[in-house]
Amino acid sequence: MQQKIKMENKHGEKLVGVLHESGSNEIVIVCHGFLCSKDQPIIMNLAVALENARISVFRFDFTGNGESEGSFQFGNYCRETEDIRAVTQYFSKHNRKVIAILGHSKGGNIVLLYASKYHDIDAVVNISGRYYLHRGIEERFGKNFMERINKDEFIDFTNKGEREDYRATKESLMERLNINMHDTCLSIDKRCRVLTIHGASDKVVKLEDAREFDKVIPNHTLHIVKGANHGYTKHQSELASTVVSYINGCLQLRKKVVV
Repeated sequence: MQQKIKMENKHGEKLVGVLHESGSNEIVIVCHGFLCSKDQPIIMNLAVALENARISVFRFDFTGNGESEGSFQFGNYCRETEDIRAVTQYFSKHNRKVIAILGHSKGGNIVLLYASKYHDIDAVVNISGRYYLHRGIEERFGKNFMERINKDEFIDFTNKGEREDYRATKESLMERLNINMHDTCLSIDKRCRVLTIHGASDKVVKLEDAREFDKVIPNHTLHIVKGANHGYTKHQSELASTVVSYINGCLQLRKKVVV
């Protein structure tokens, strides 16, 4: 059973998501990546796979994406971290326990940032997140991006096959460049289990990033999907089964601790 739910973030903006209700008290939050939404195929497939495994799932749109209110912003890492906080607090008020947060691509970074700030989650699944956040910017905005951003205070990105044109402000660009994922990972509670999944043939975020997460995060598991690209186009089944197996394992551990 799927139910659309709306809630407010700390800025009074409505966040819109869909609850896949399986009857379990525990819930997994699934987070999309940059320029995407809760309805992206990879997000939908993961939500359905977890639902079929009788695990309740909530997939939602970050501020300014999909159906959620607010203006779209490049970067927005801190604000999206607080969006997850609004979701966890909503379910807590309804006597539901968010046991895991899962994010793809940029969403992978957001769930790690959340876990480093709020220590209320049992498990995190980072799918193809970046360890080196300075990478990818030059490819998107050009080699002289710092010169341009310092001169004009913004860079306009013209649609090149992505969903829309957008503006990257100096503030939003510097936010990304100033995030240190090494320090972020070290701030994650050692009791929090972290799974990183990465495609061996990912050309958007290099496999090297996943290996760096594996070196730094204390309670970490790395799963490499052979032949998979950034969107796991031909590897949705392995991705889903890996996630379901991991979350089920976390649930079993939780039950043992409760007993």
